[in-house]
Amino acid sequence: MENYLLAVAIIGLIYMLLTLGLNLQYGFTGLINFGHVGFFAVGAYTSALLGIQGLPLVIGFAAAMVTAALTAYPIGLLSLRLRVEYLAIVTLGFSEAIRLVIINEGWLTKGVQGITNIPTLNQASGLGISASLLTFILLILANGLAILGIRRLTKSPFGRVIEAIRDDEDAVRALGKDPGRFKVRVFMIGASLAGLAGAFYAHYIAYIVPDQFLPLLTFYIWVAMIMGGAGKVSGAVVGTGTLVLFLEGSRFLRDVVPWVSAVEMASVRLGVVGLALVLLMLYRPGGIMGDYTSR
Repeated sequence: MENYLLAVAIIGLIYMLLTLGLNLQYGFTGLINFGHVGFFAVGAYTSALLGIQGLPLVIGFAAAMVTAALTAYPIGLLSLRLRVEYLAIVTLGFSEAIRLVIINEGWLTKGVQGITNIPTLNQASGLGISASLLTFILLILANGLAILGIRRLTKSPFGRVIEAIRDDEDAVRALGKDPGRFKVRVFMIGASLAGLAGAFYAHYIAYIVPDQFLPLLTFYIWVAMIMGGAGKVSGAVVGTGTLVLFLEGSRFLRDVVPWVSAVEMASVRLGVVGLALVLLMLYRPGGIMGDYTSR
C-alpha cells in the first residue's frame, strides 16, 4: 500500500509541474496551449537519450528544460500573429507532430519500441535509498522552487504586465509595452517546466514509448488547472491534487459497481471526472481556489 501511495504521489507531483507551467501560460497570460504534452515528450526523450549515453542526470534535466523551451520559441512567435482559437489548434497539431516524429525517427527515438533501460535517479546518484523515494523528494524540491519562482515572477513588474496582457492586450500596447516579447518568454518558461516534468517521468518509469504522450494528458492538465482556479498558483496545486484524487479514487468504483467491466471502467472514470468538472463550473466557476478577478 505504501508503494502504491508513493507512486500516486510521484505522478501527482509530475502533473503539478505540468499544471504550474500551463497555468503560467493561460491563467496568468491568456495563452491557450492544447499541446502541452508535446513539450513534456520533448523533455522526456531529451533526458532519456542523454541518460542512456552515460551523461550525468543533471545535464540531462537541464537539457530537457532548455530543449523544451527552444522548441516552444517558434510556437511563441506564432502566438503574436494568431488569434486565440487558432493558436489552440496550432499547439494541438504541434503535440501530435512531435509524437509522429518520435514514432518515425526510429534511428534516434527507437520508434514504437520505445527507449528502455533509462537510468533511475538512485542509479545515477549512488545513494542508498529507493528510486521512488529519491524521485519523490526531488519532485517536492522542484515543485517548491517552481512555486516560489512563479510567485516572485507574477508579483514582479513582469507579472503585472502579463496579467494585463491577459485582461486587455490592446491597452498594454497603447501604454507602449510590447506584448509579444512577454508572451514568447512566458510560453518558453511554461514549456521548460513541462520539459522538467518529462525528465522526471522518463527516469522514474525507466521506459518511454510514444503512446505515453497522447493529447489526453493535456486534457487532464487543463482539468486540473480549471478545477483549482486559473490564474492562481495555489489553484494549480489544489487542482492537481483533486484531479489525482478523482483519477485514482475512481479506480475503486468497480468495487461499488462490479457489473461494469474493466474496459468500460476506463470510460466511467472519465465520466466521473467530467461530471465533477461540470458541477464545479456550476457551483464554483472560478475554481476551488476562486477566480483571479477577485484577488
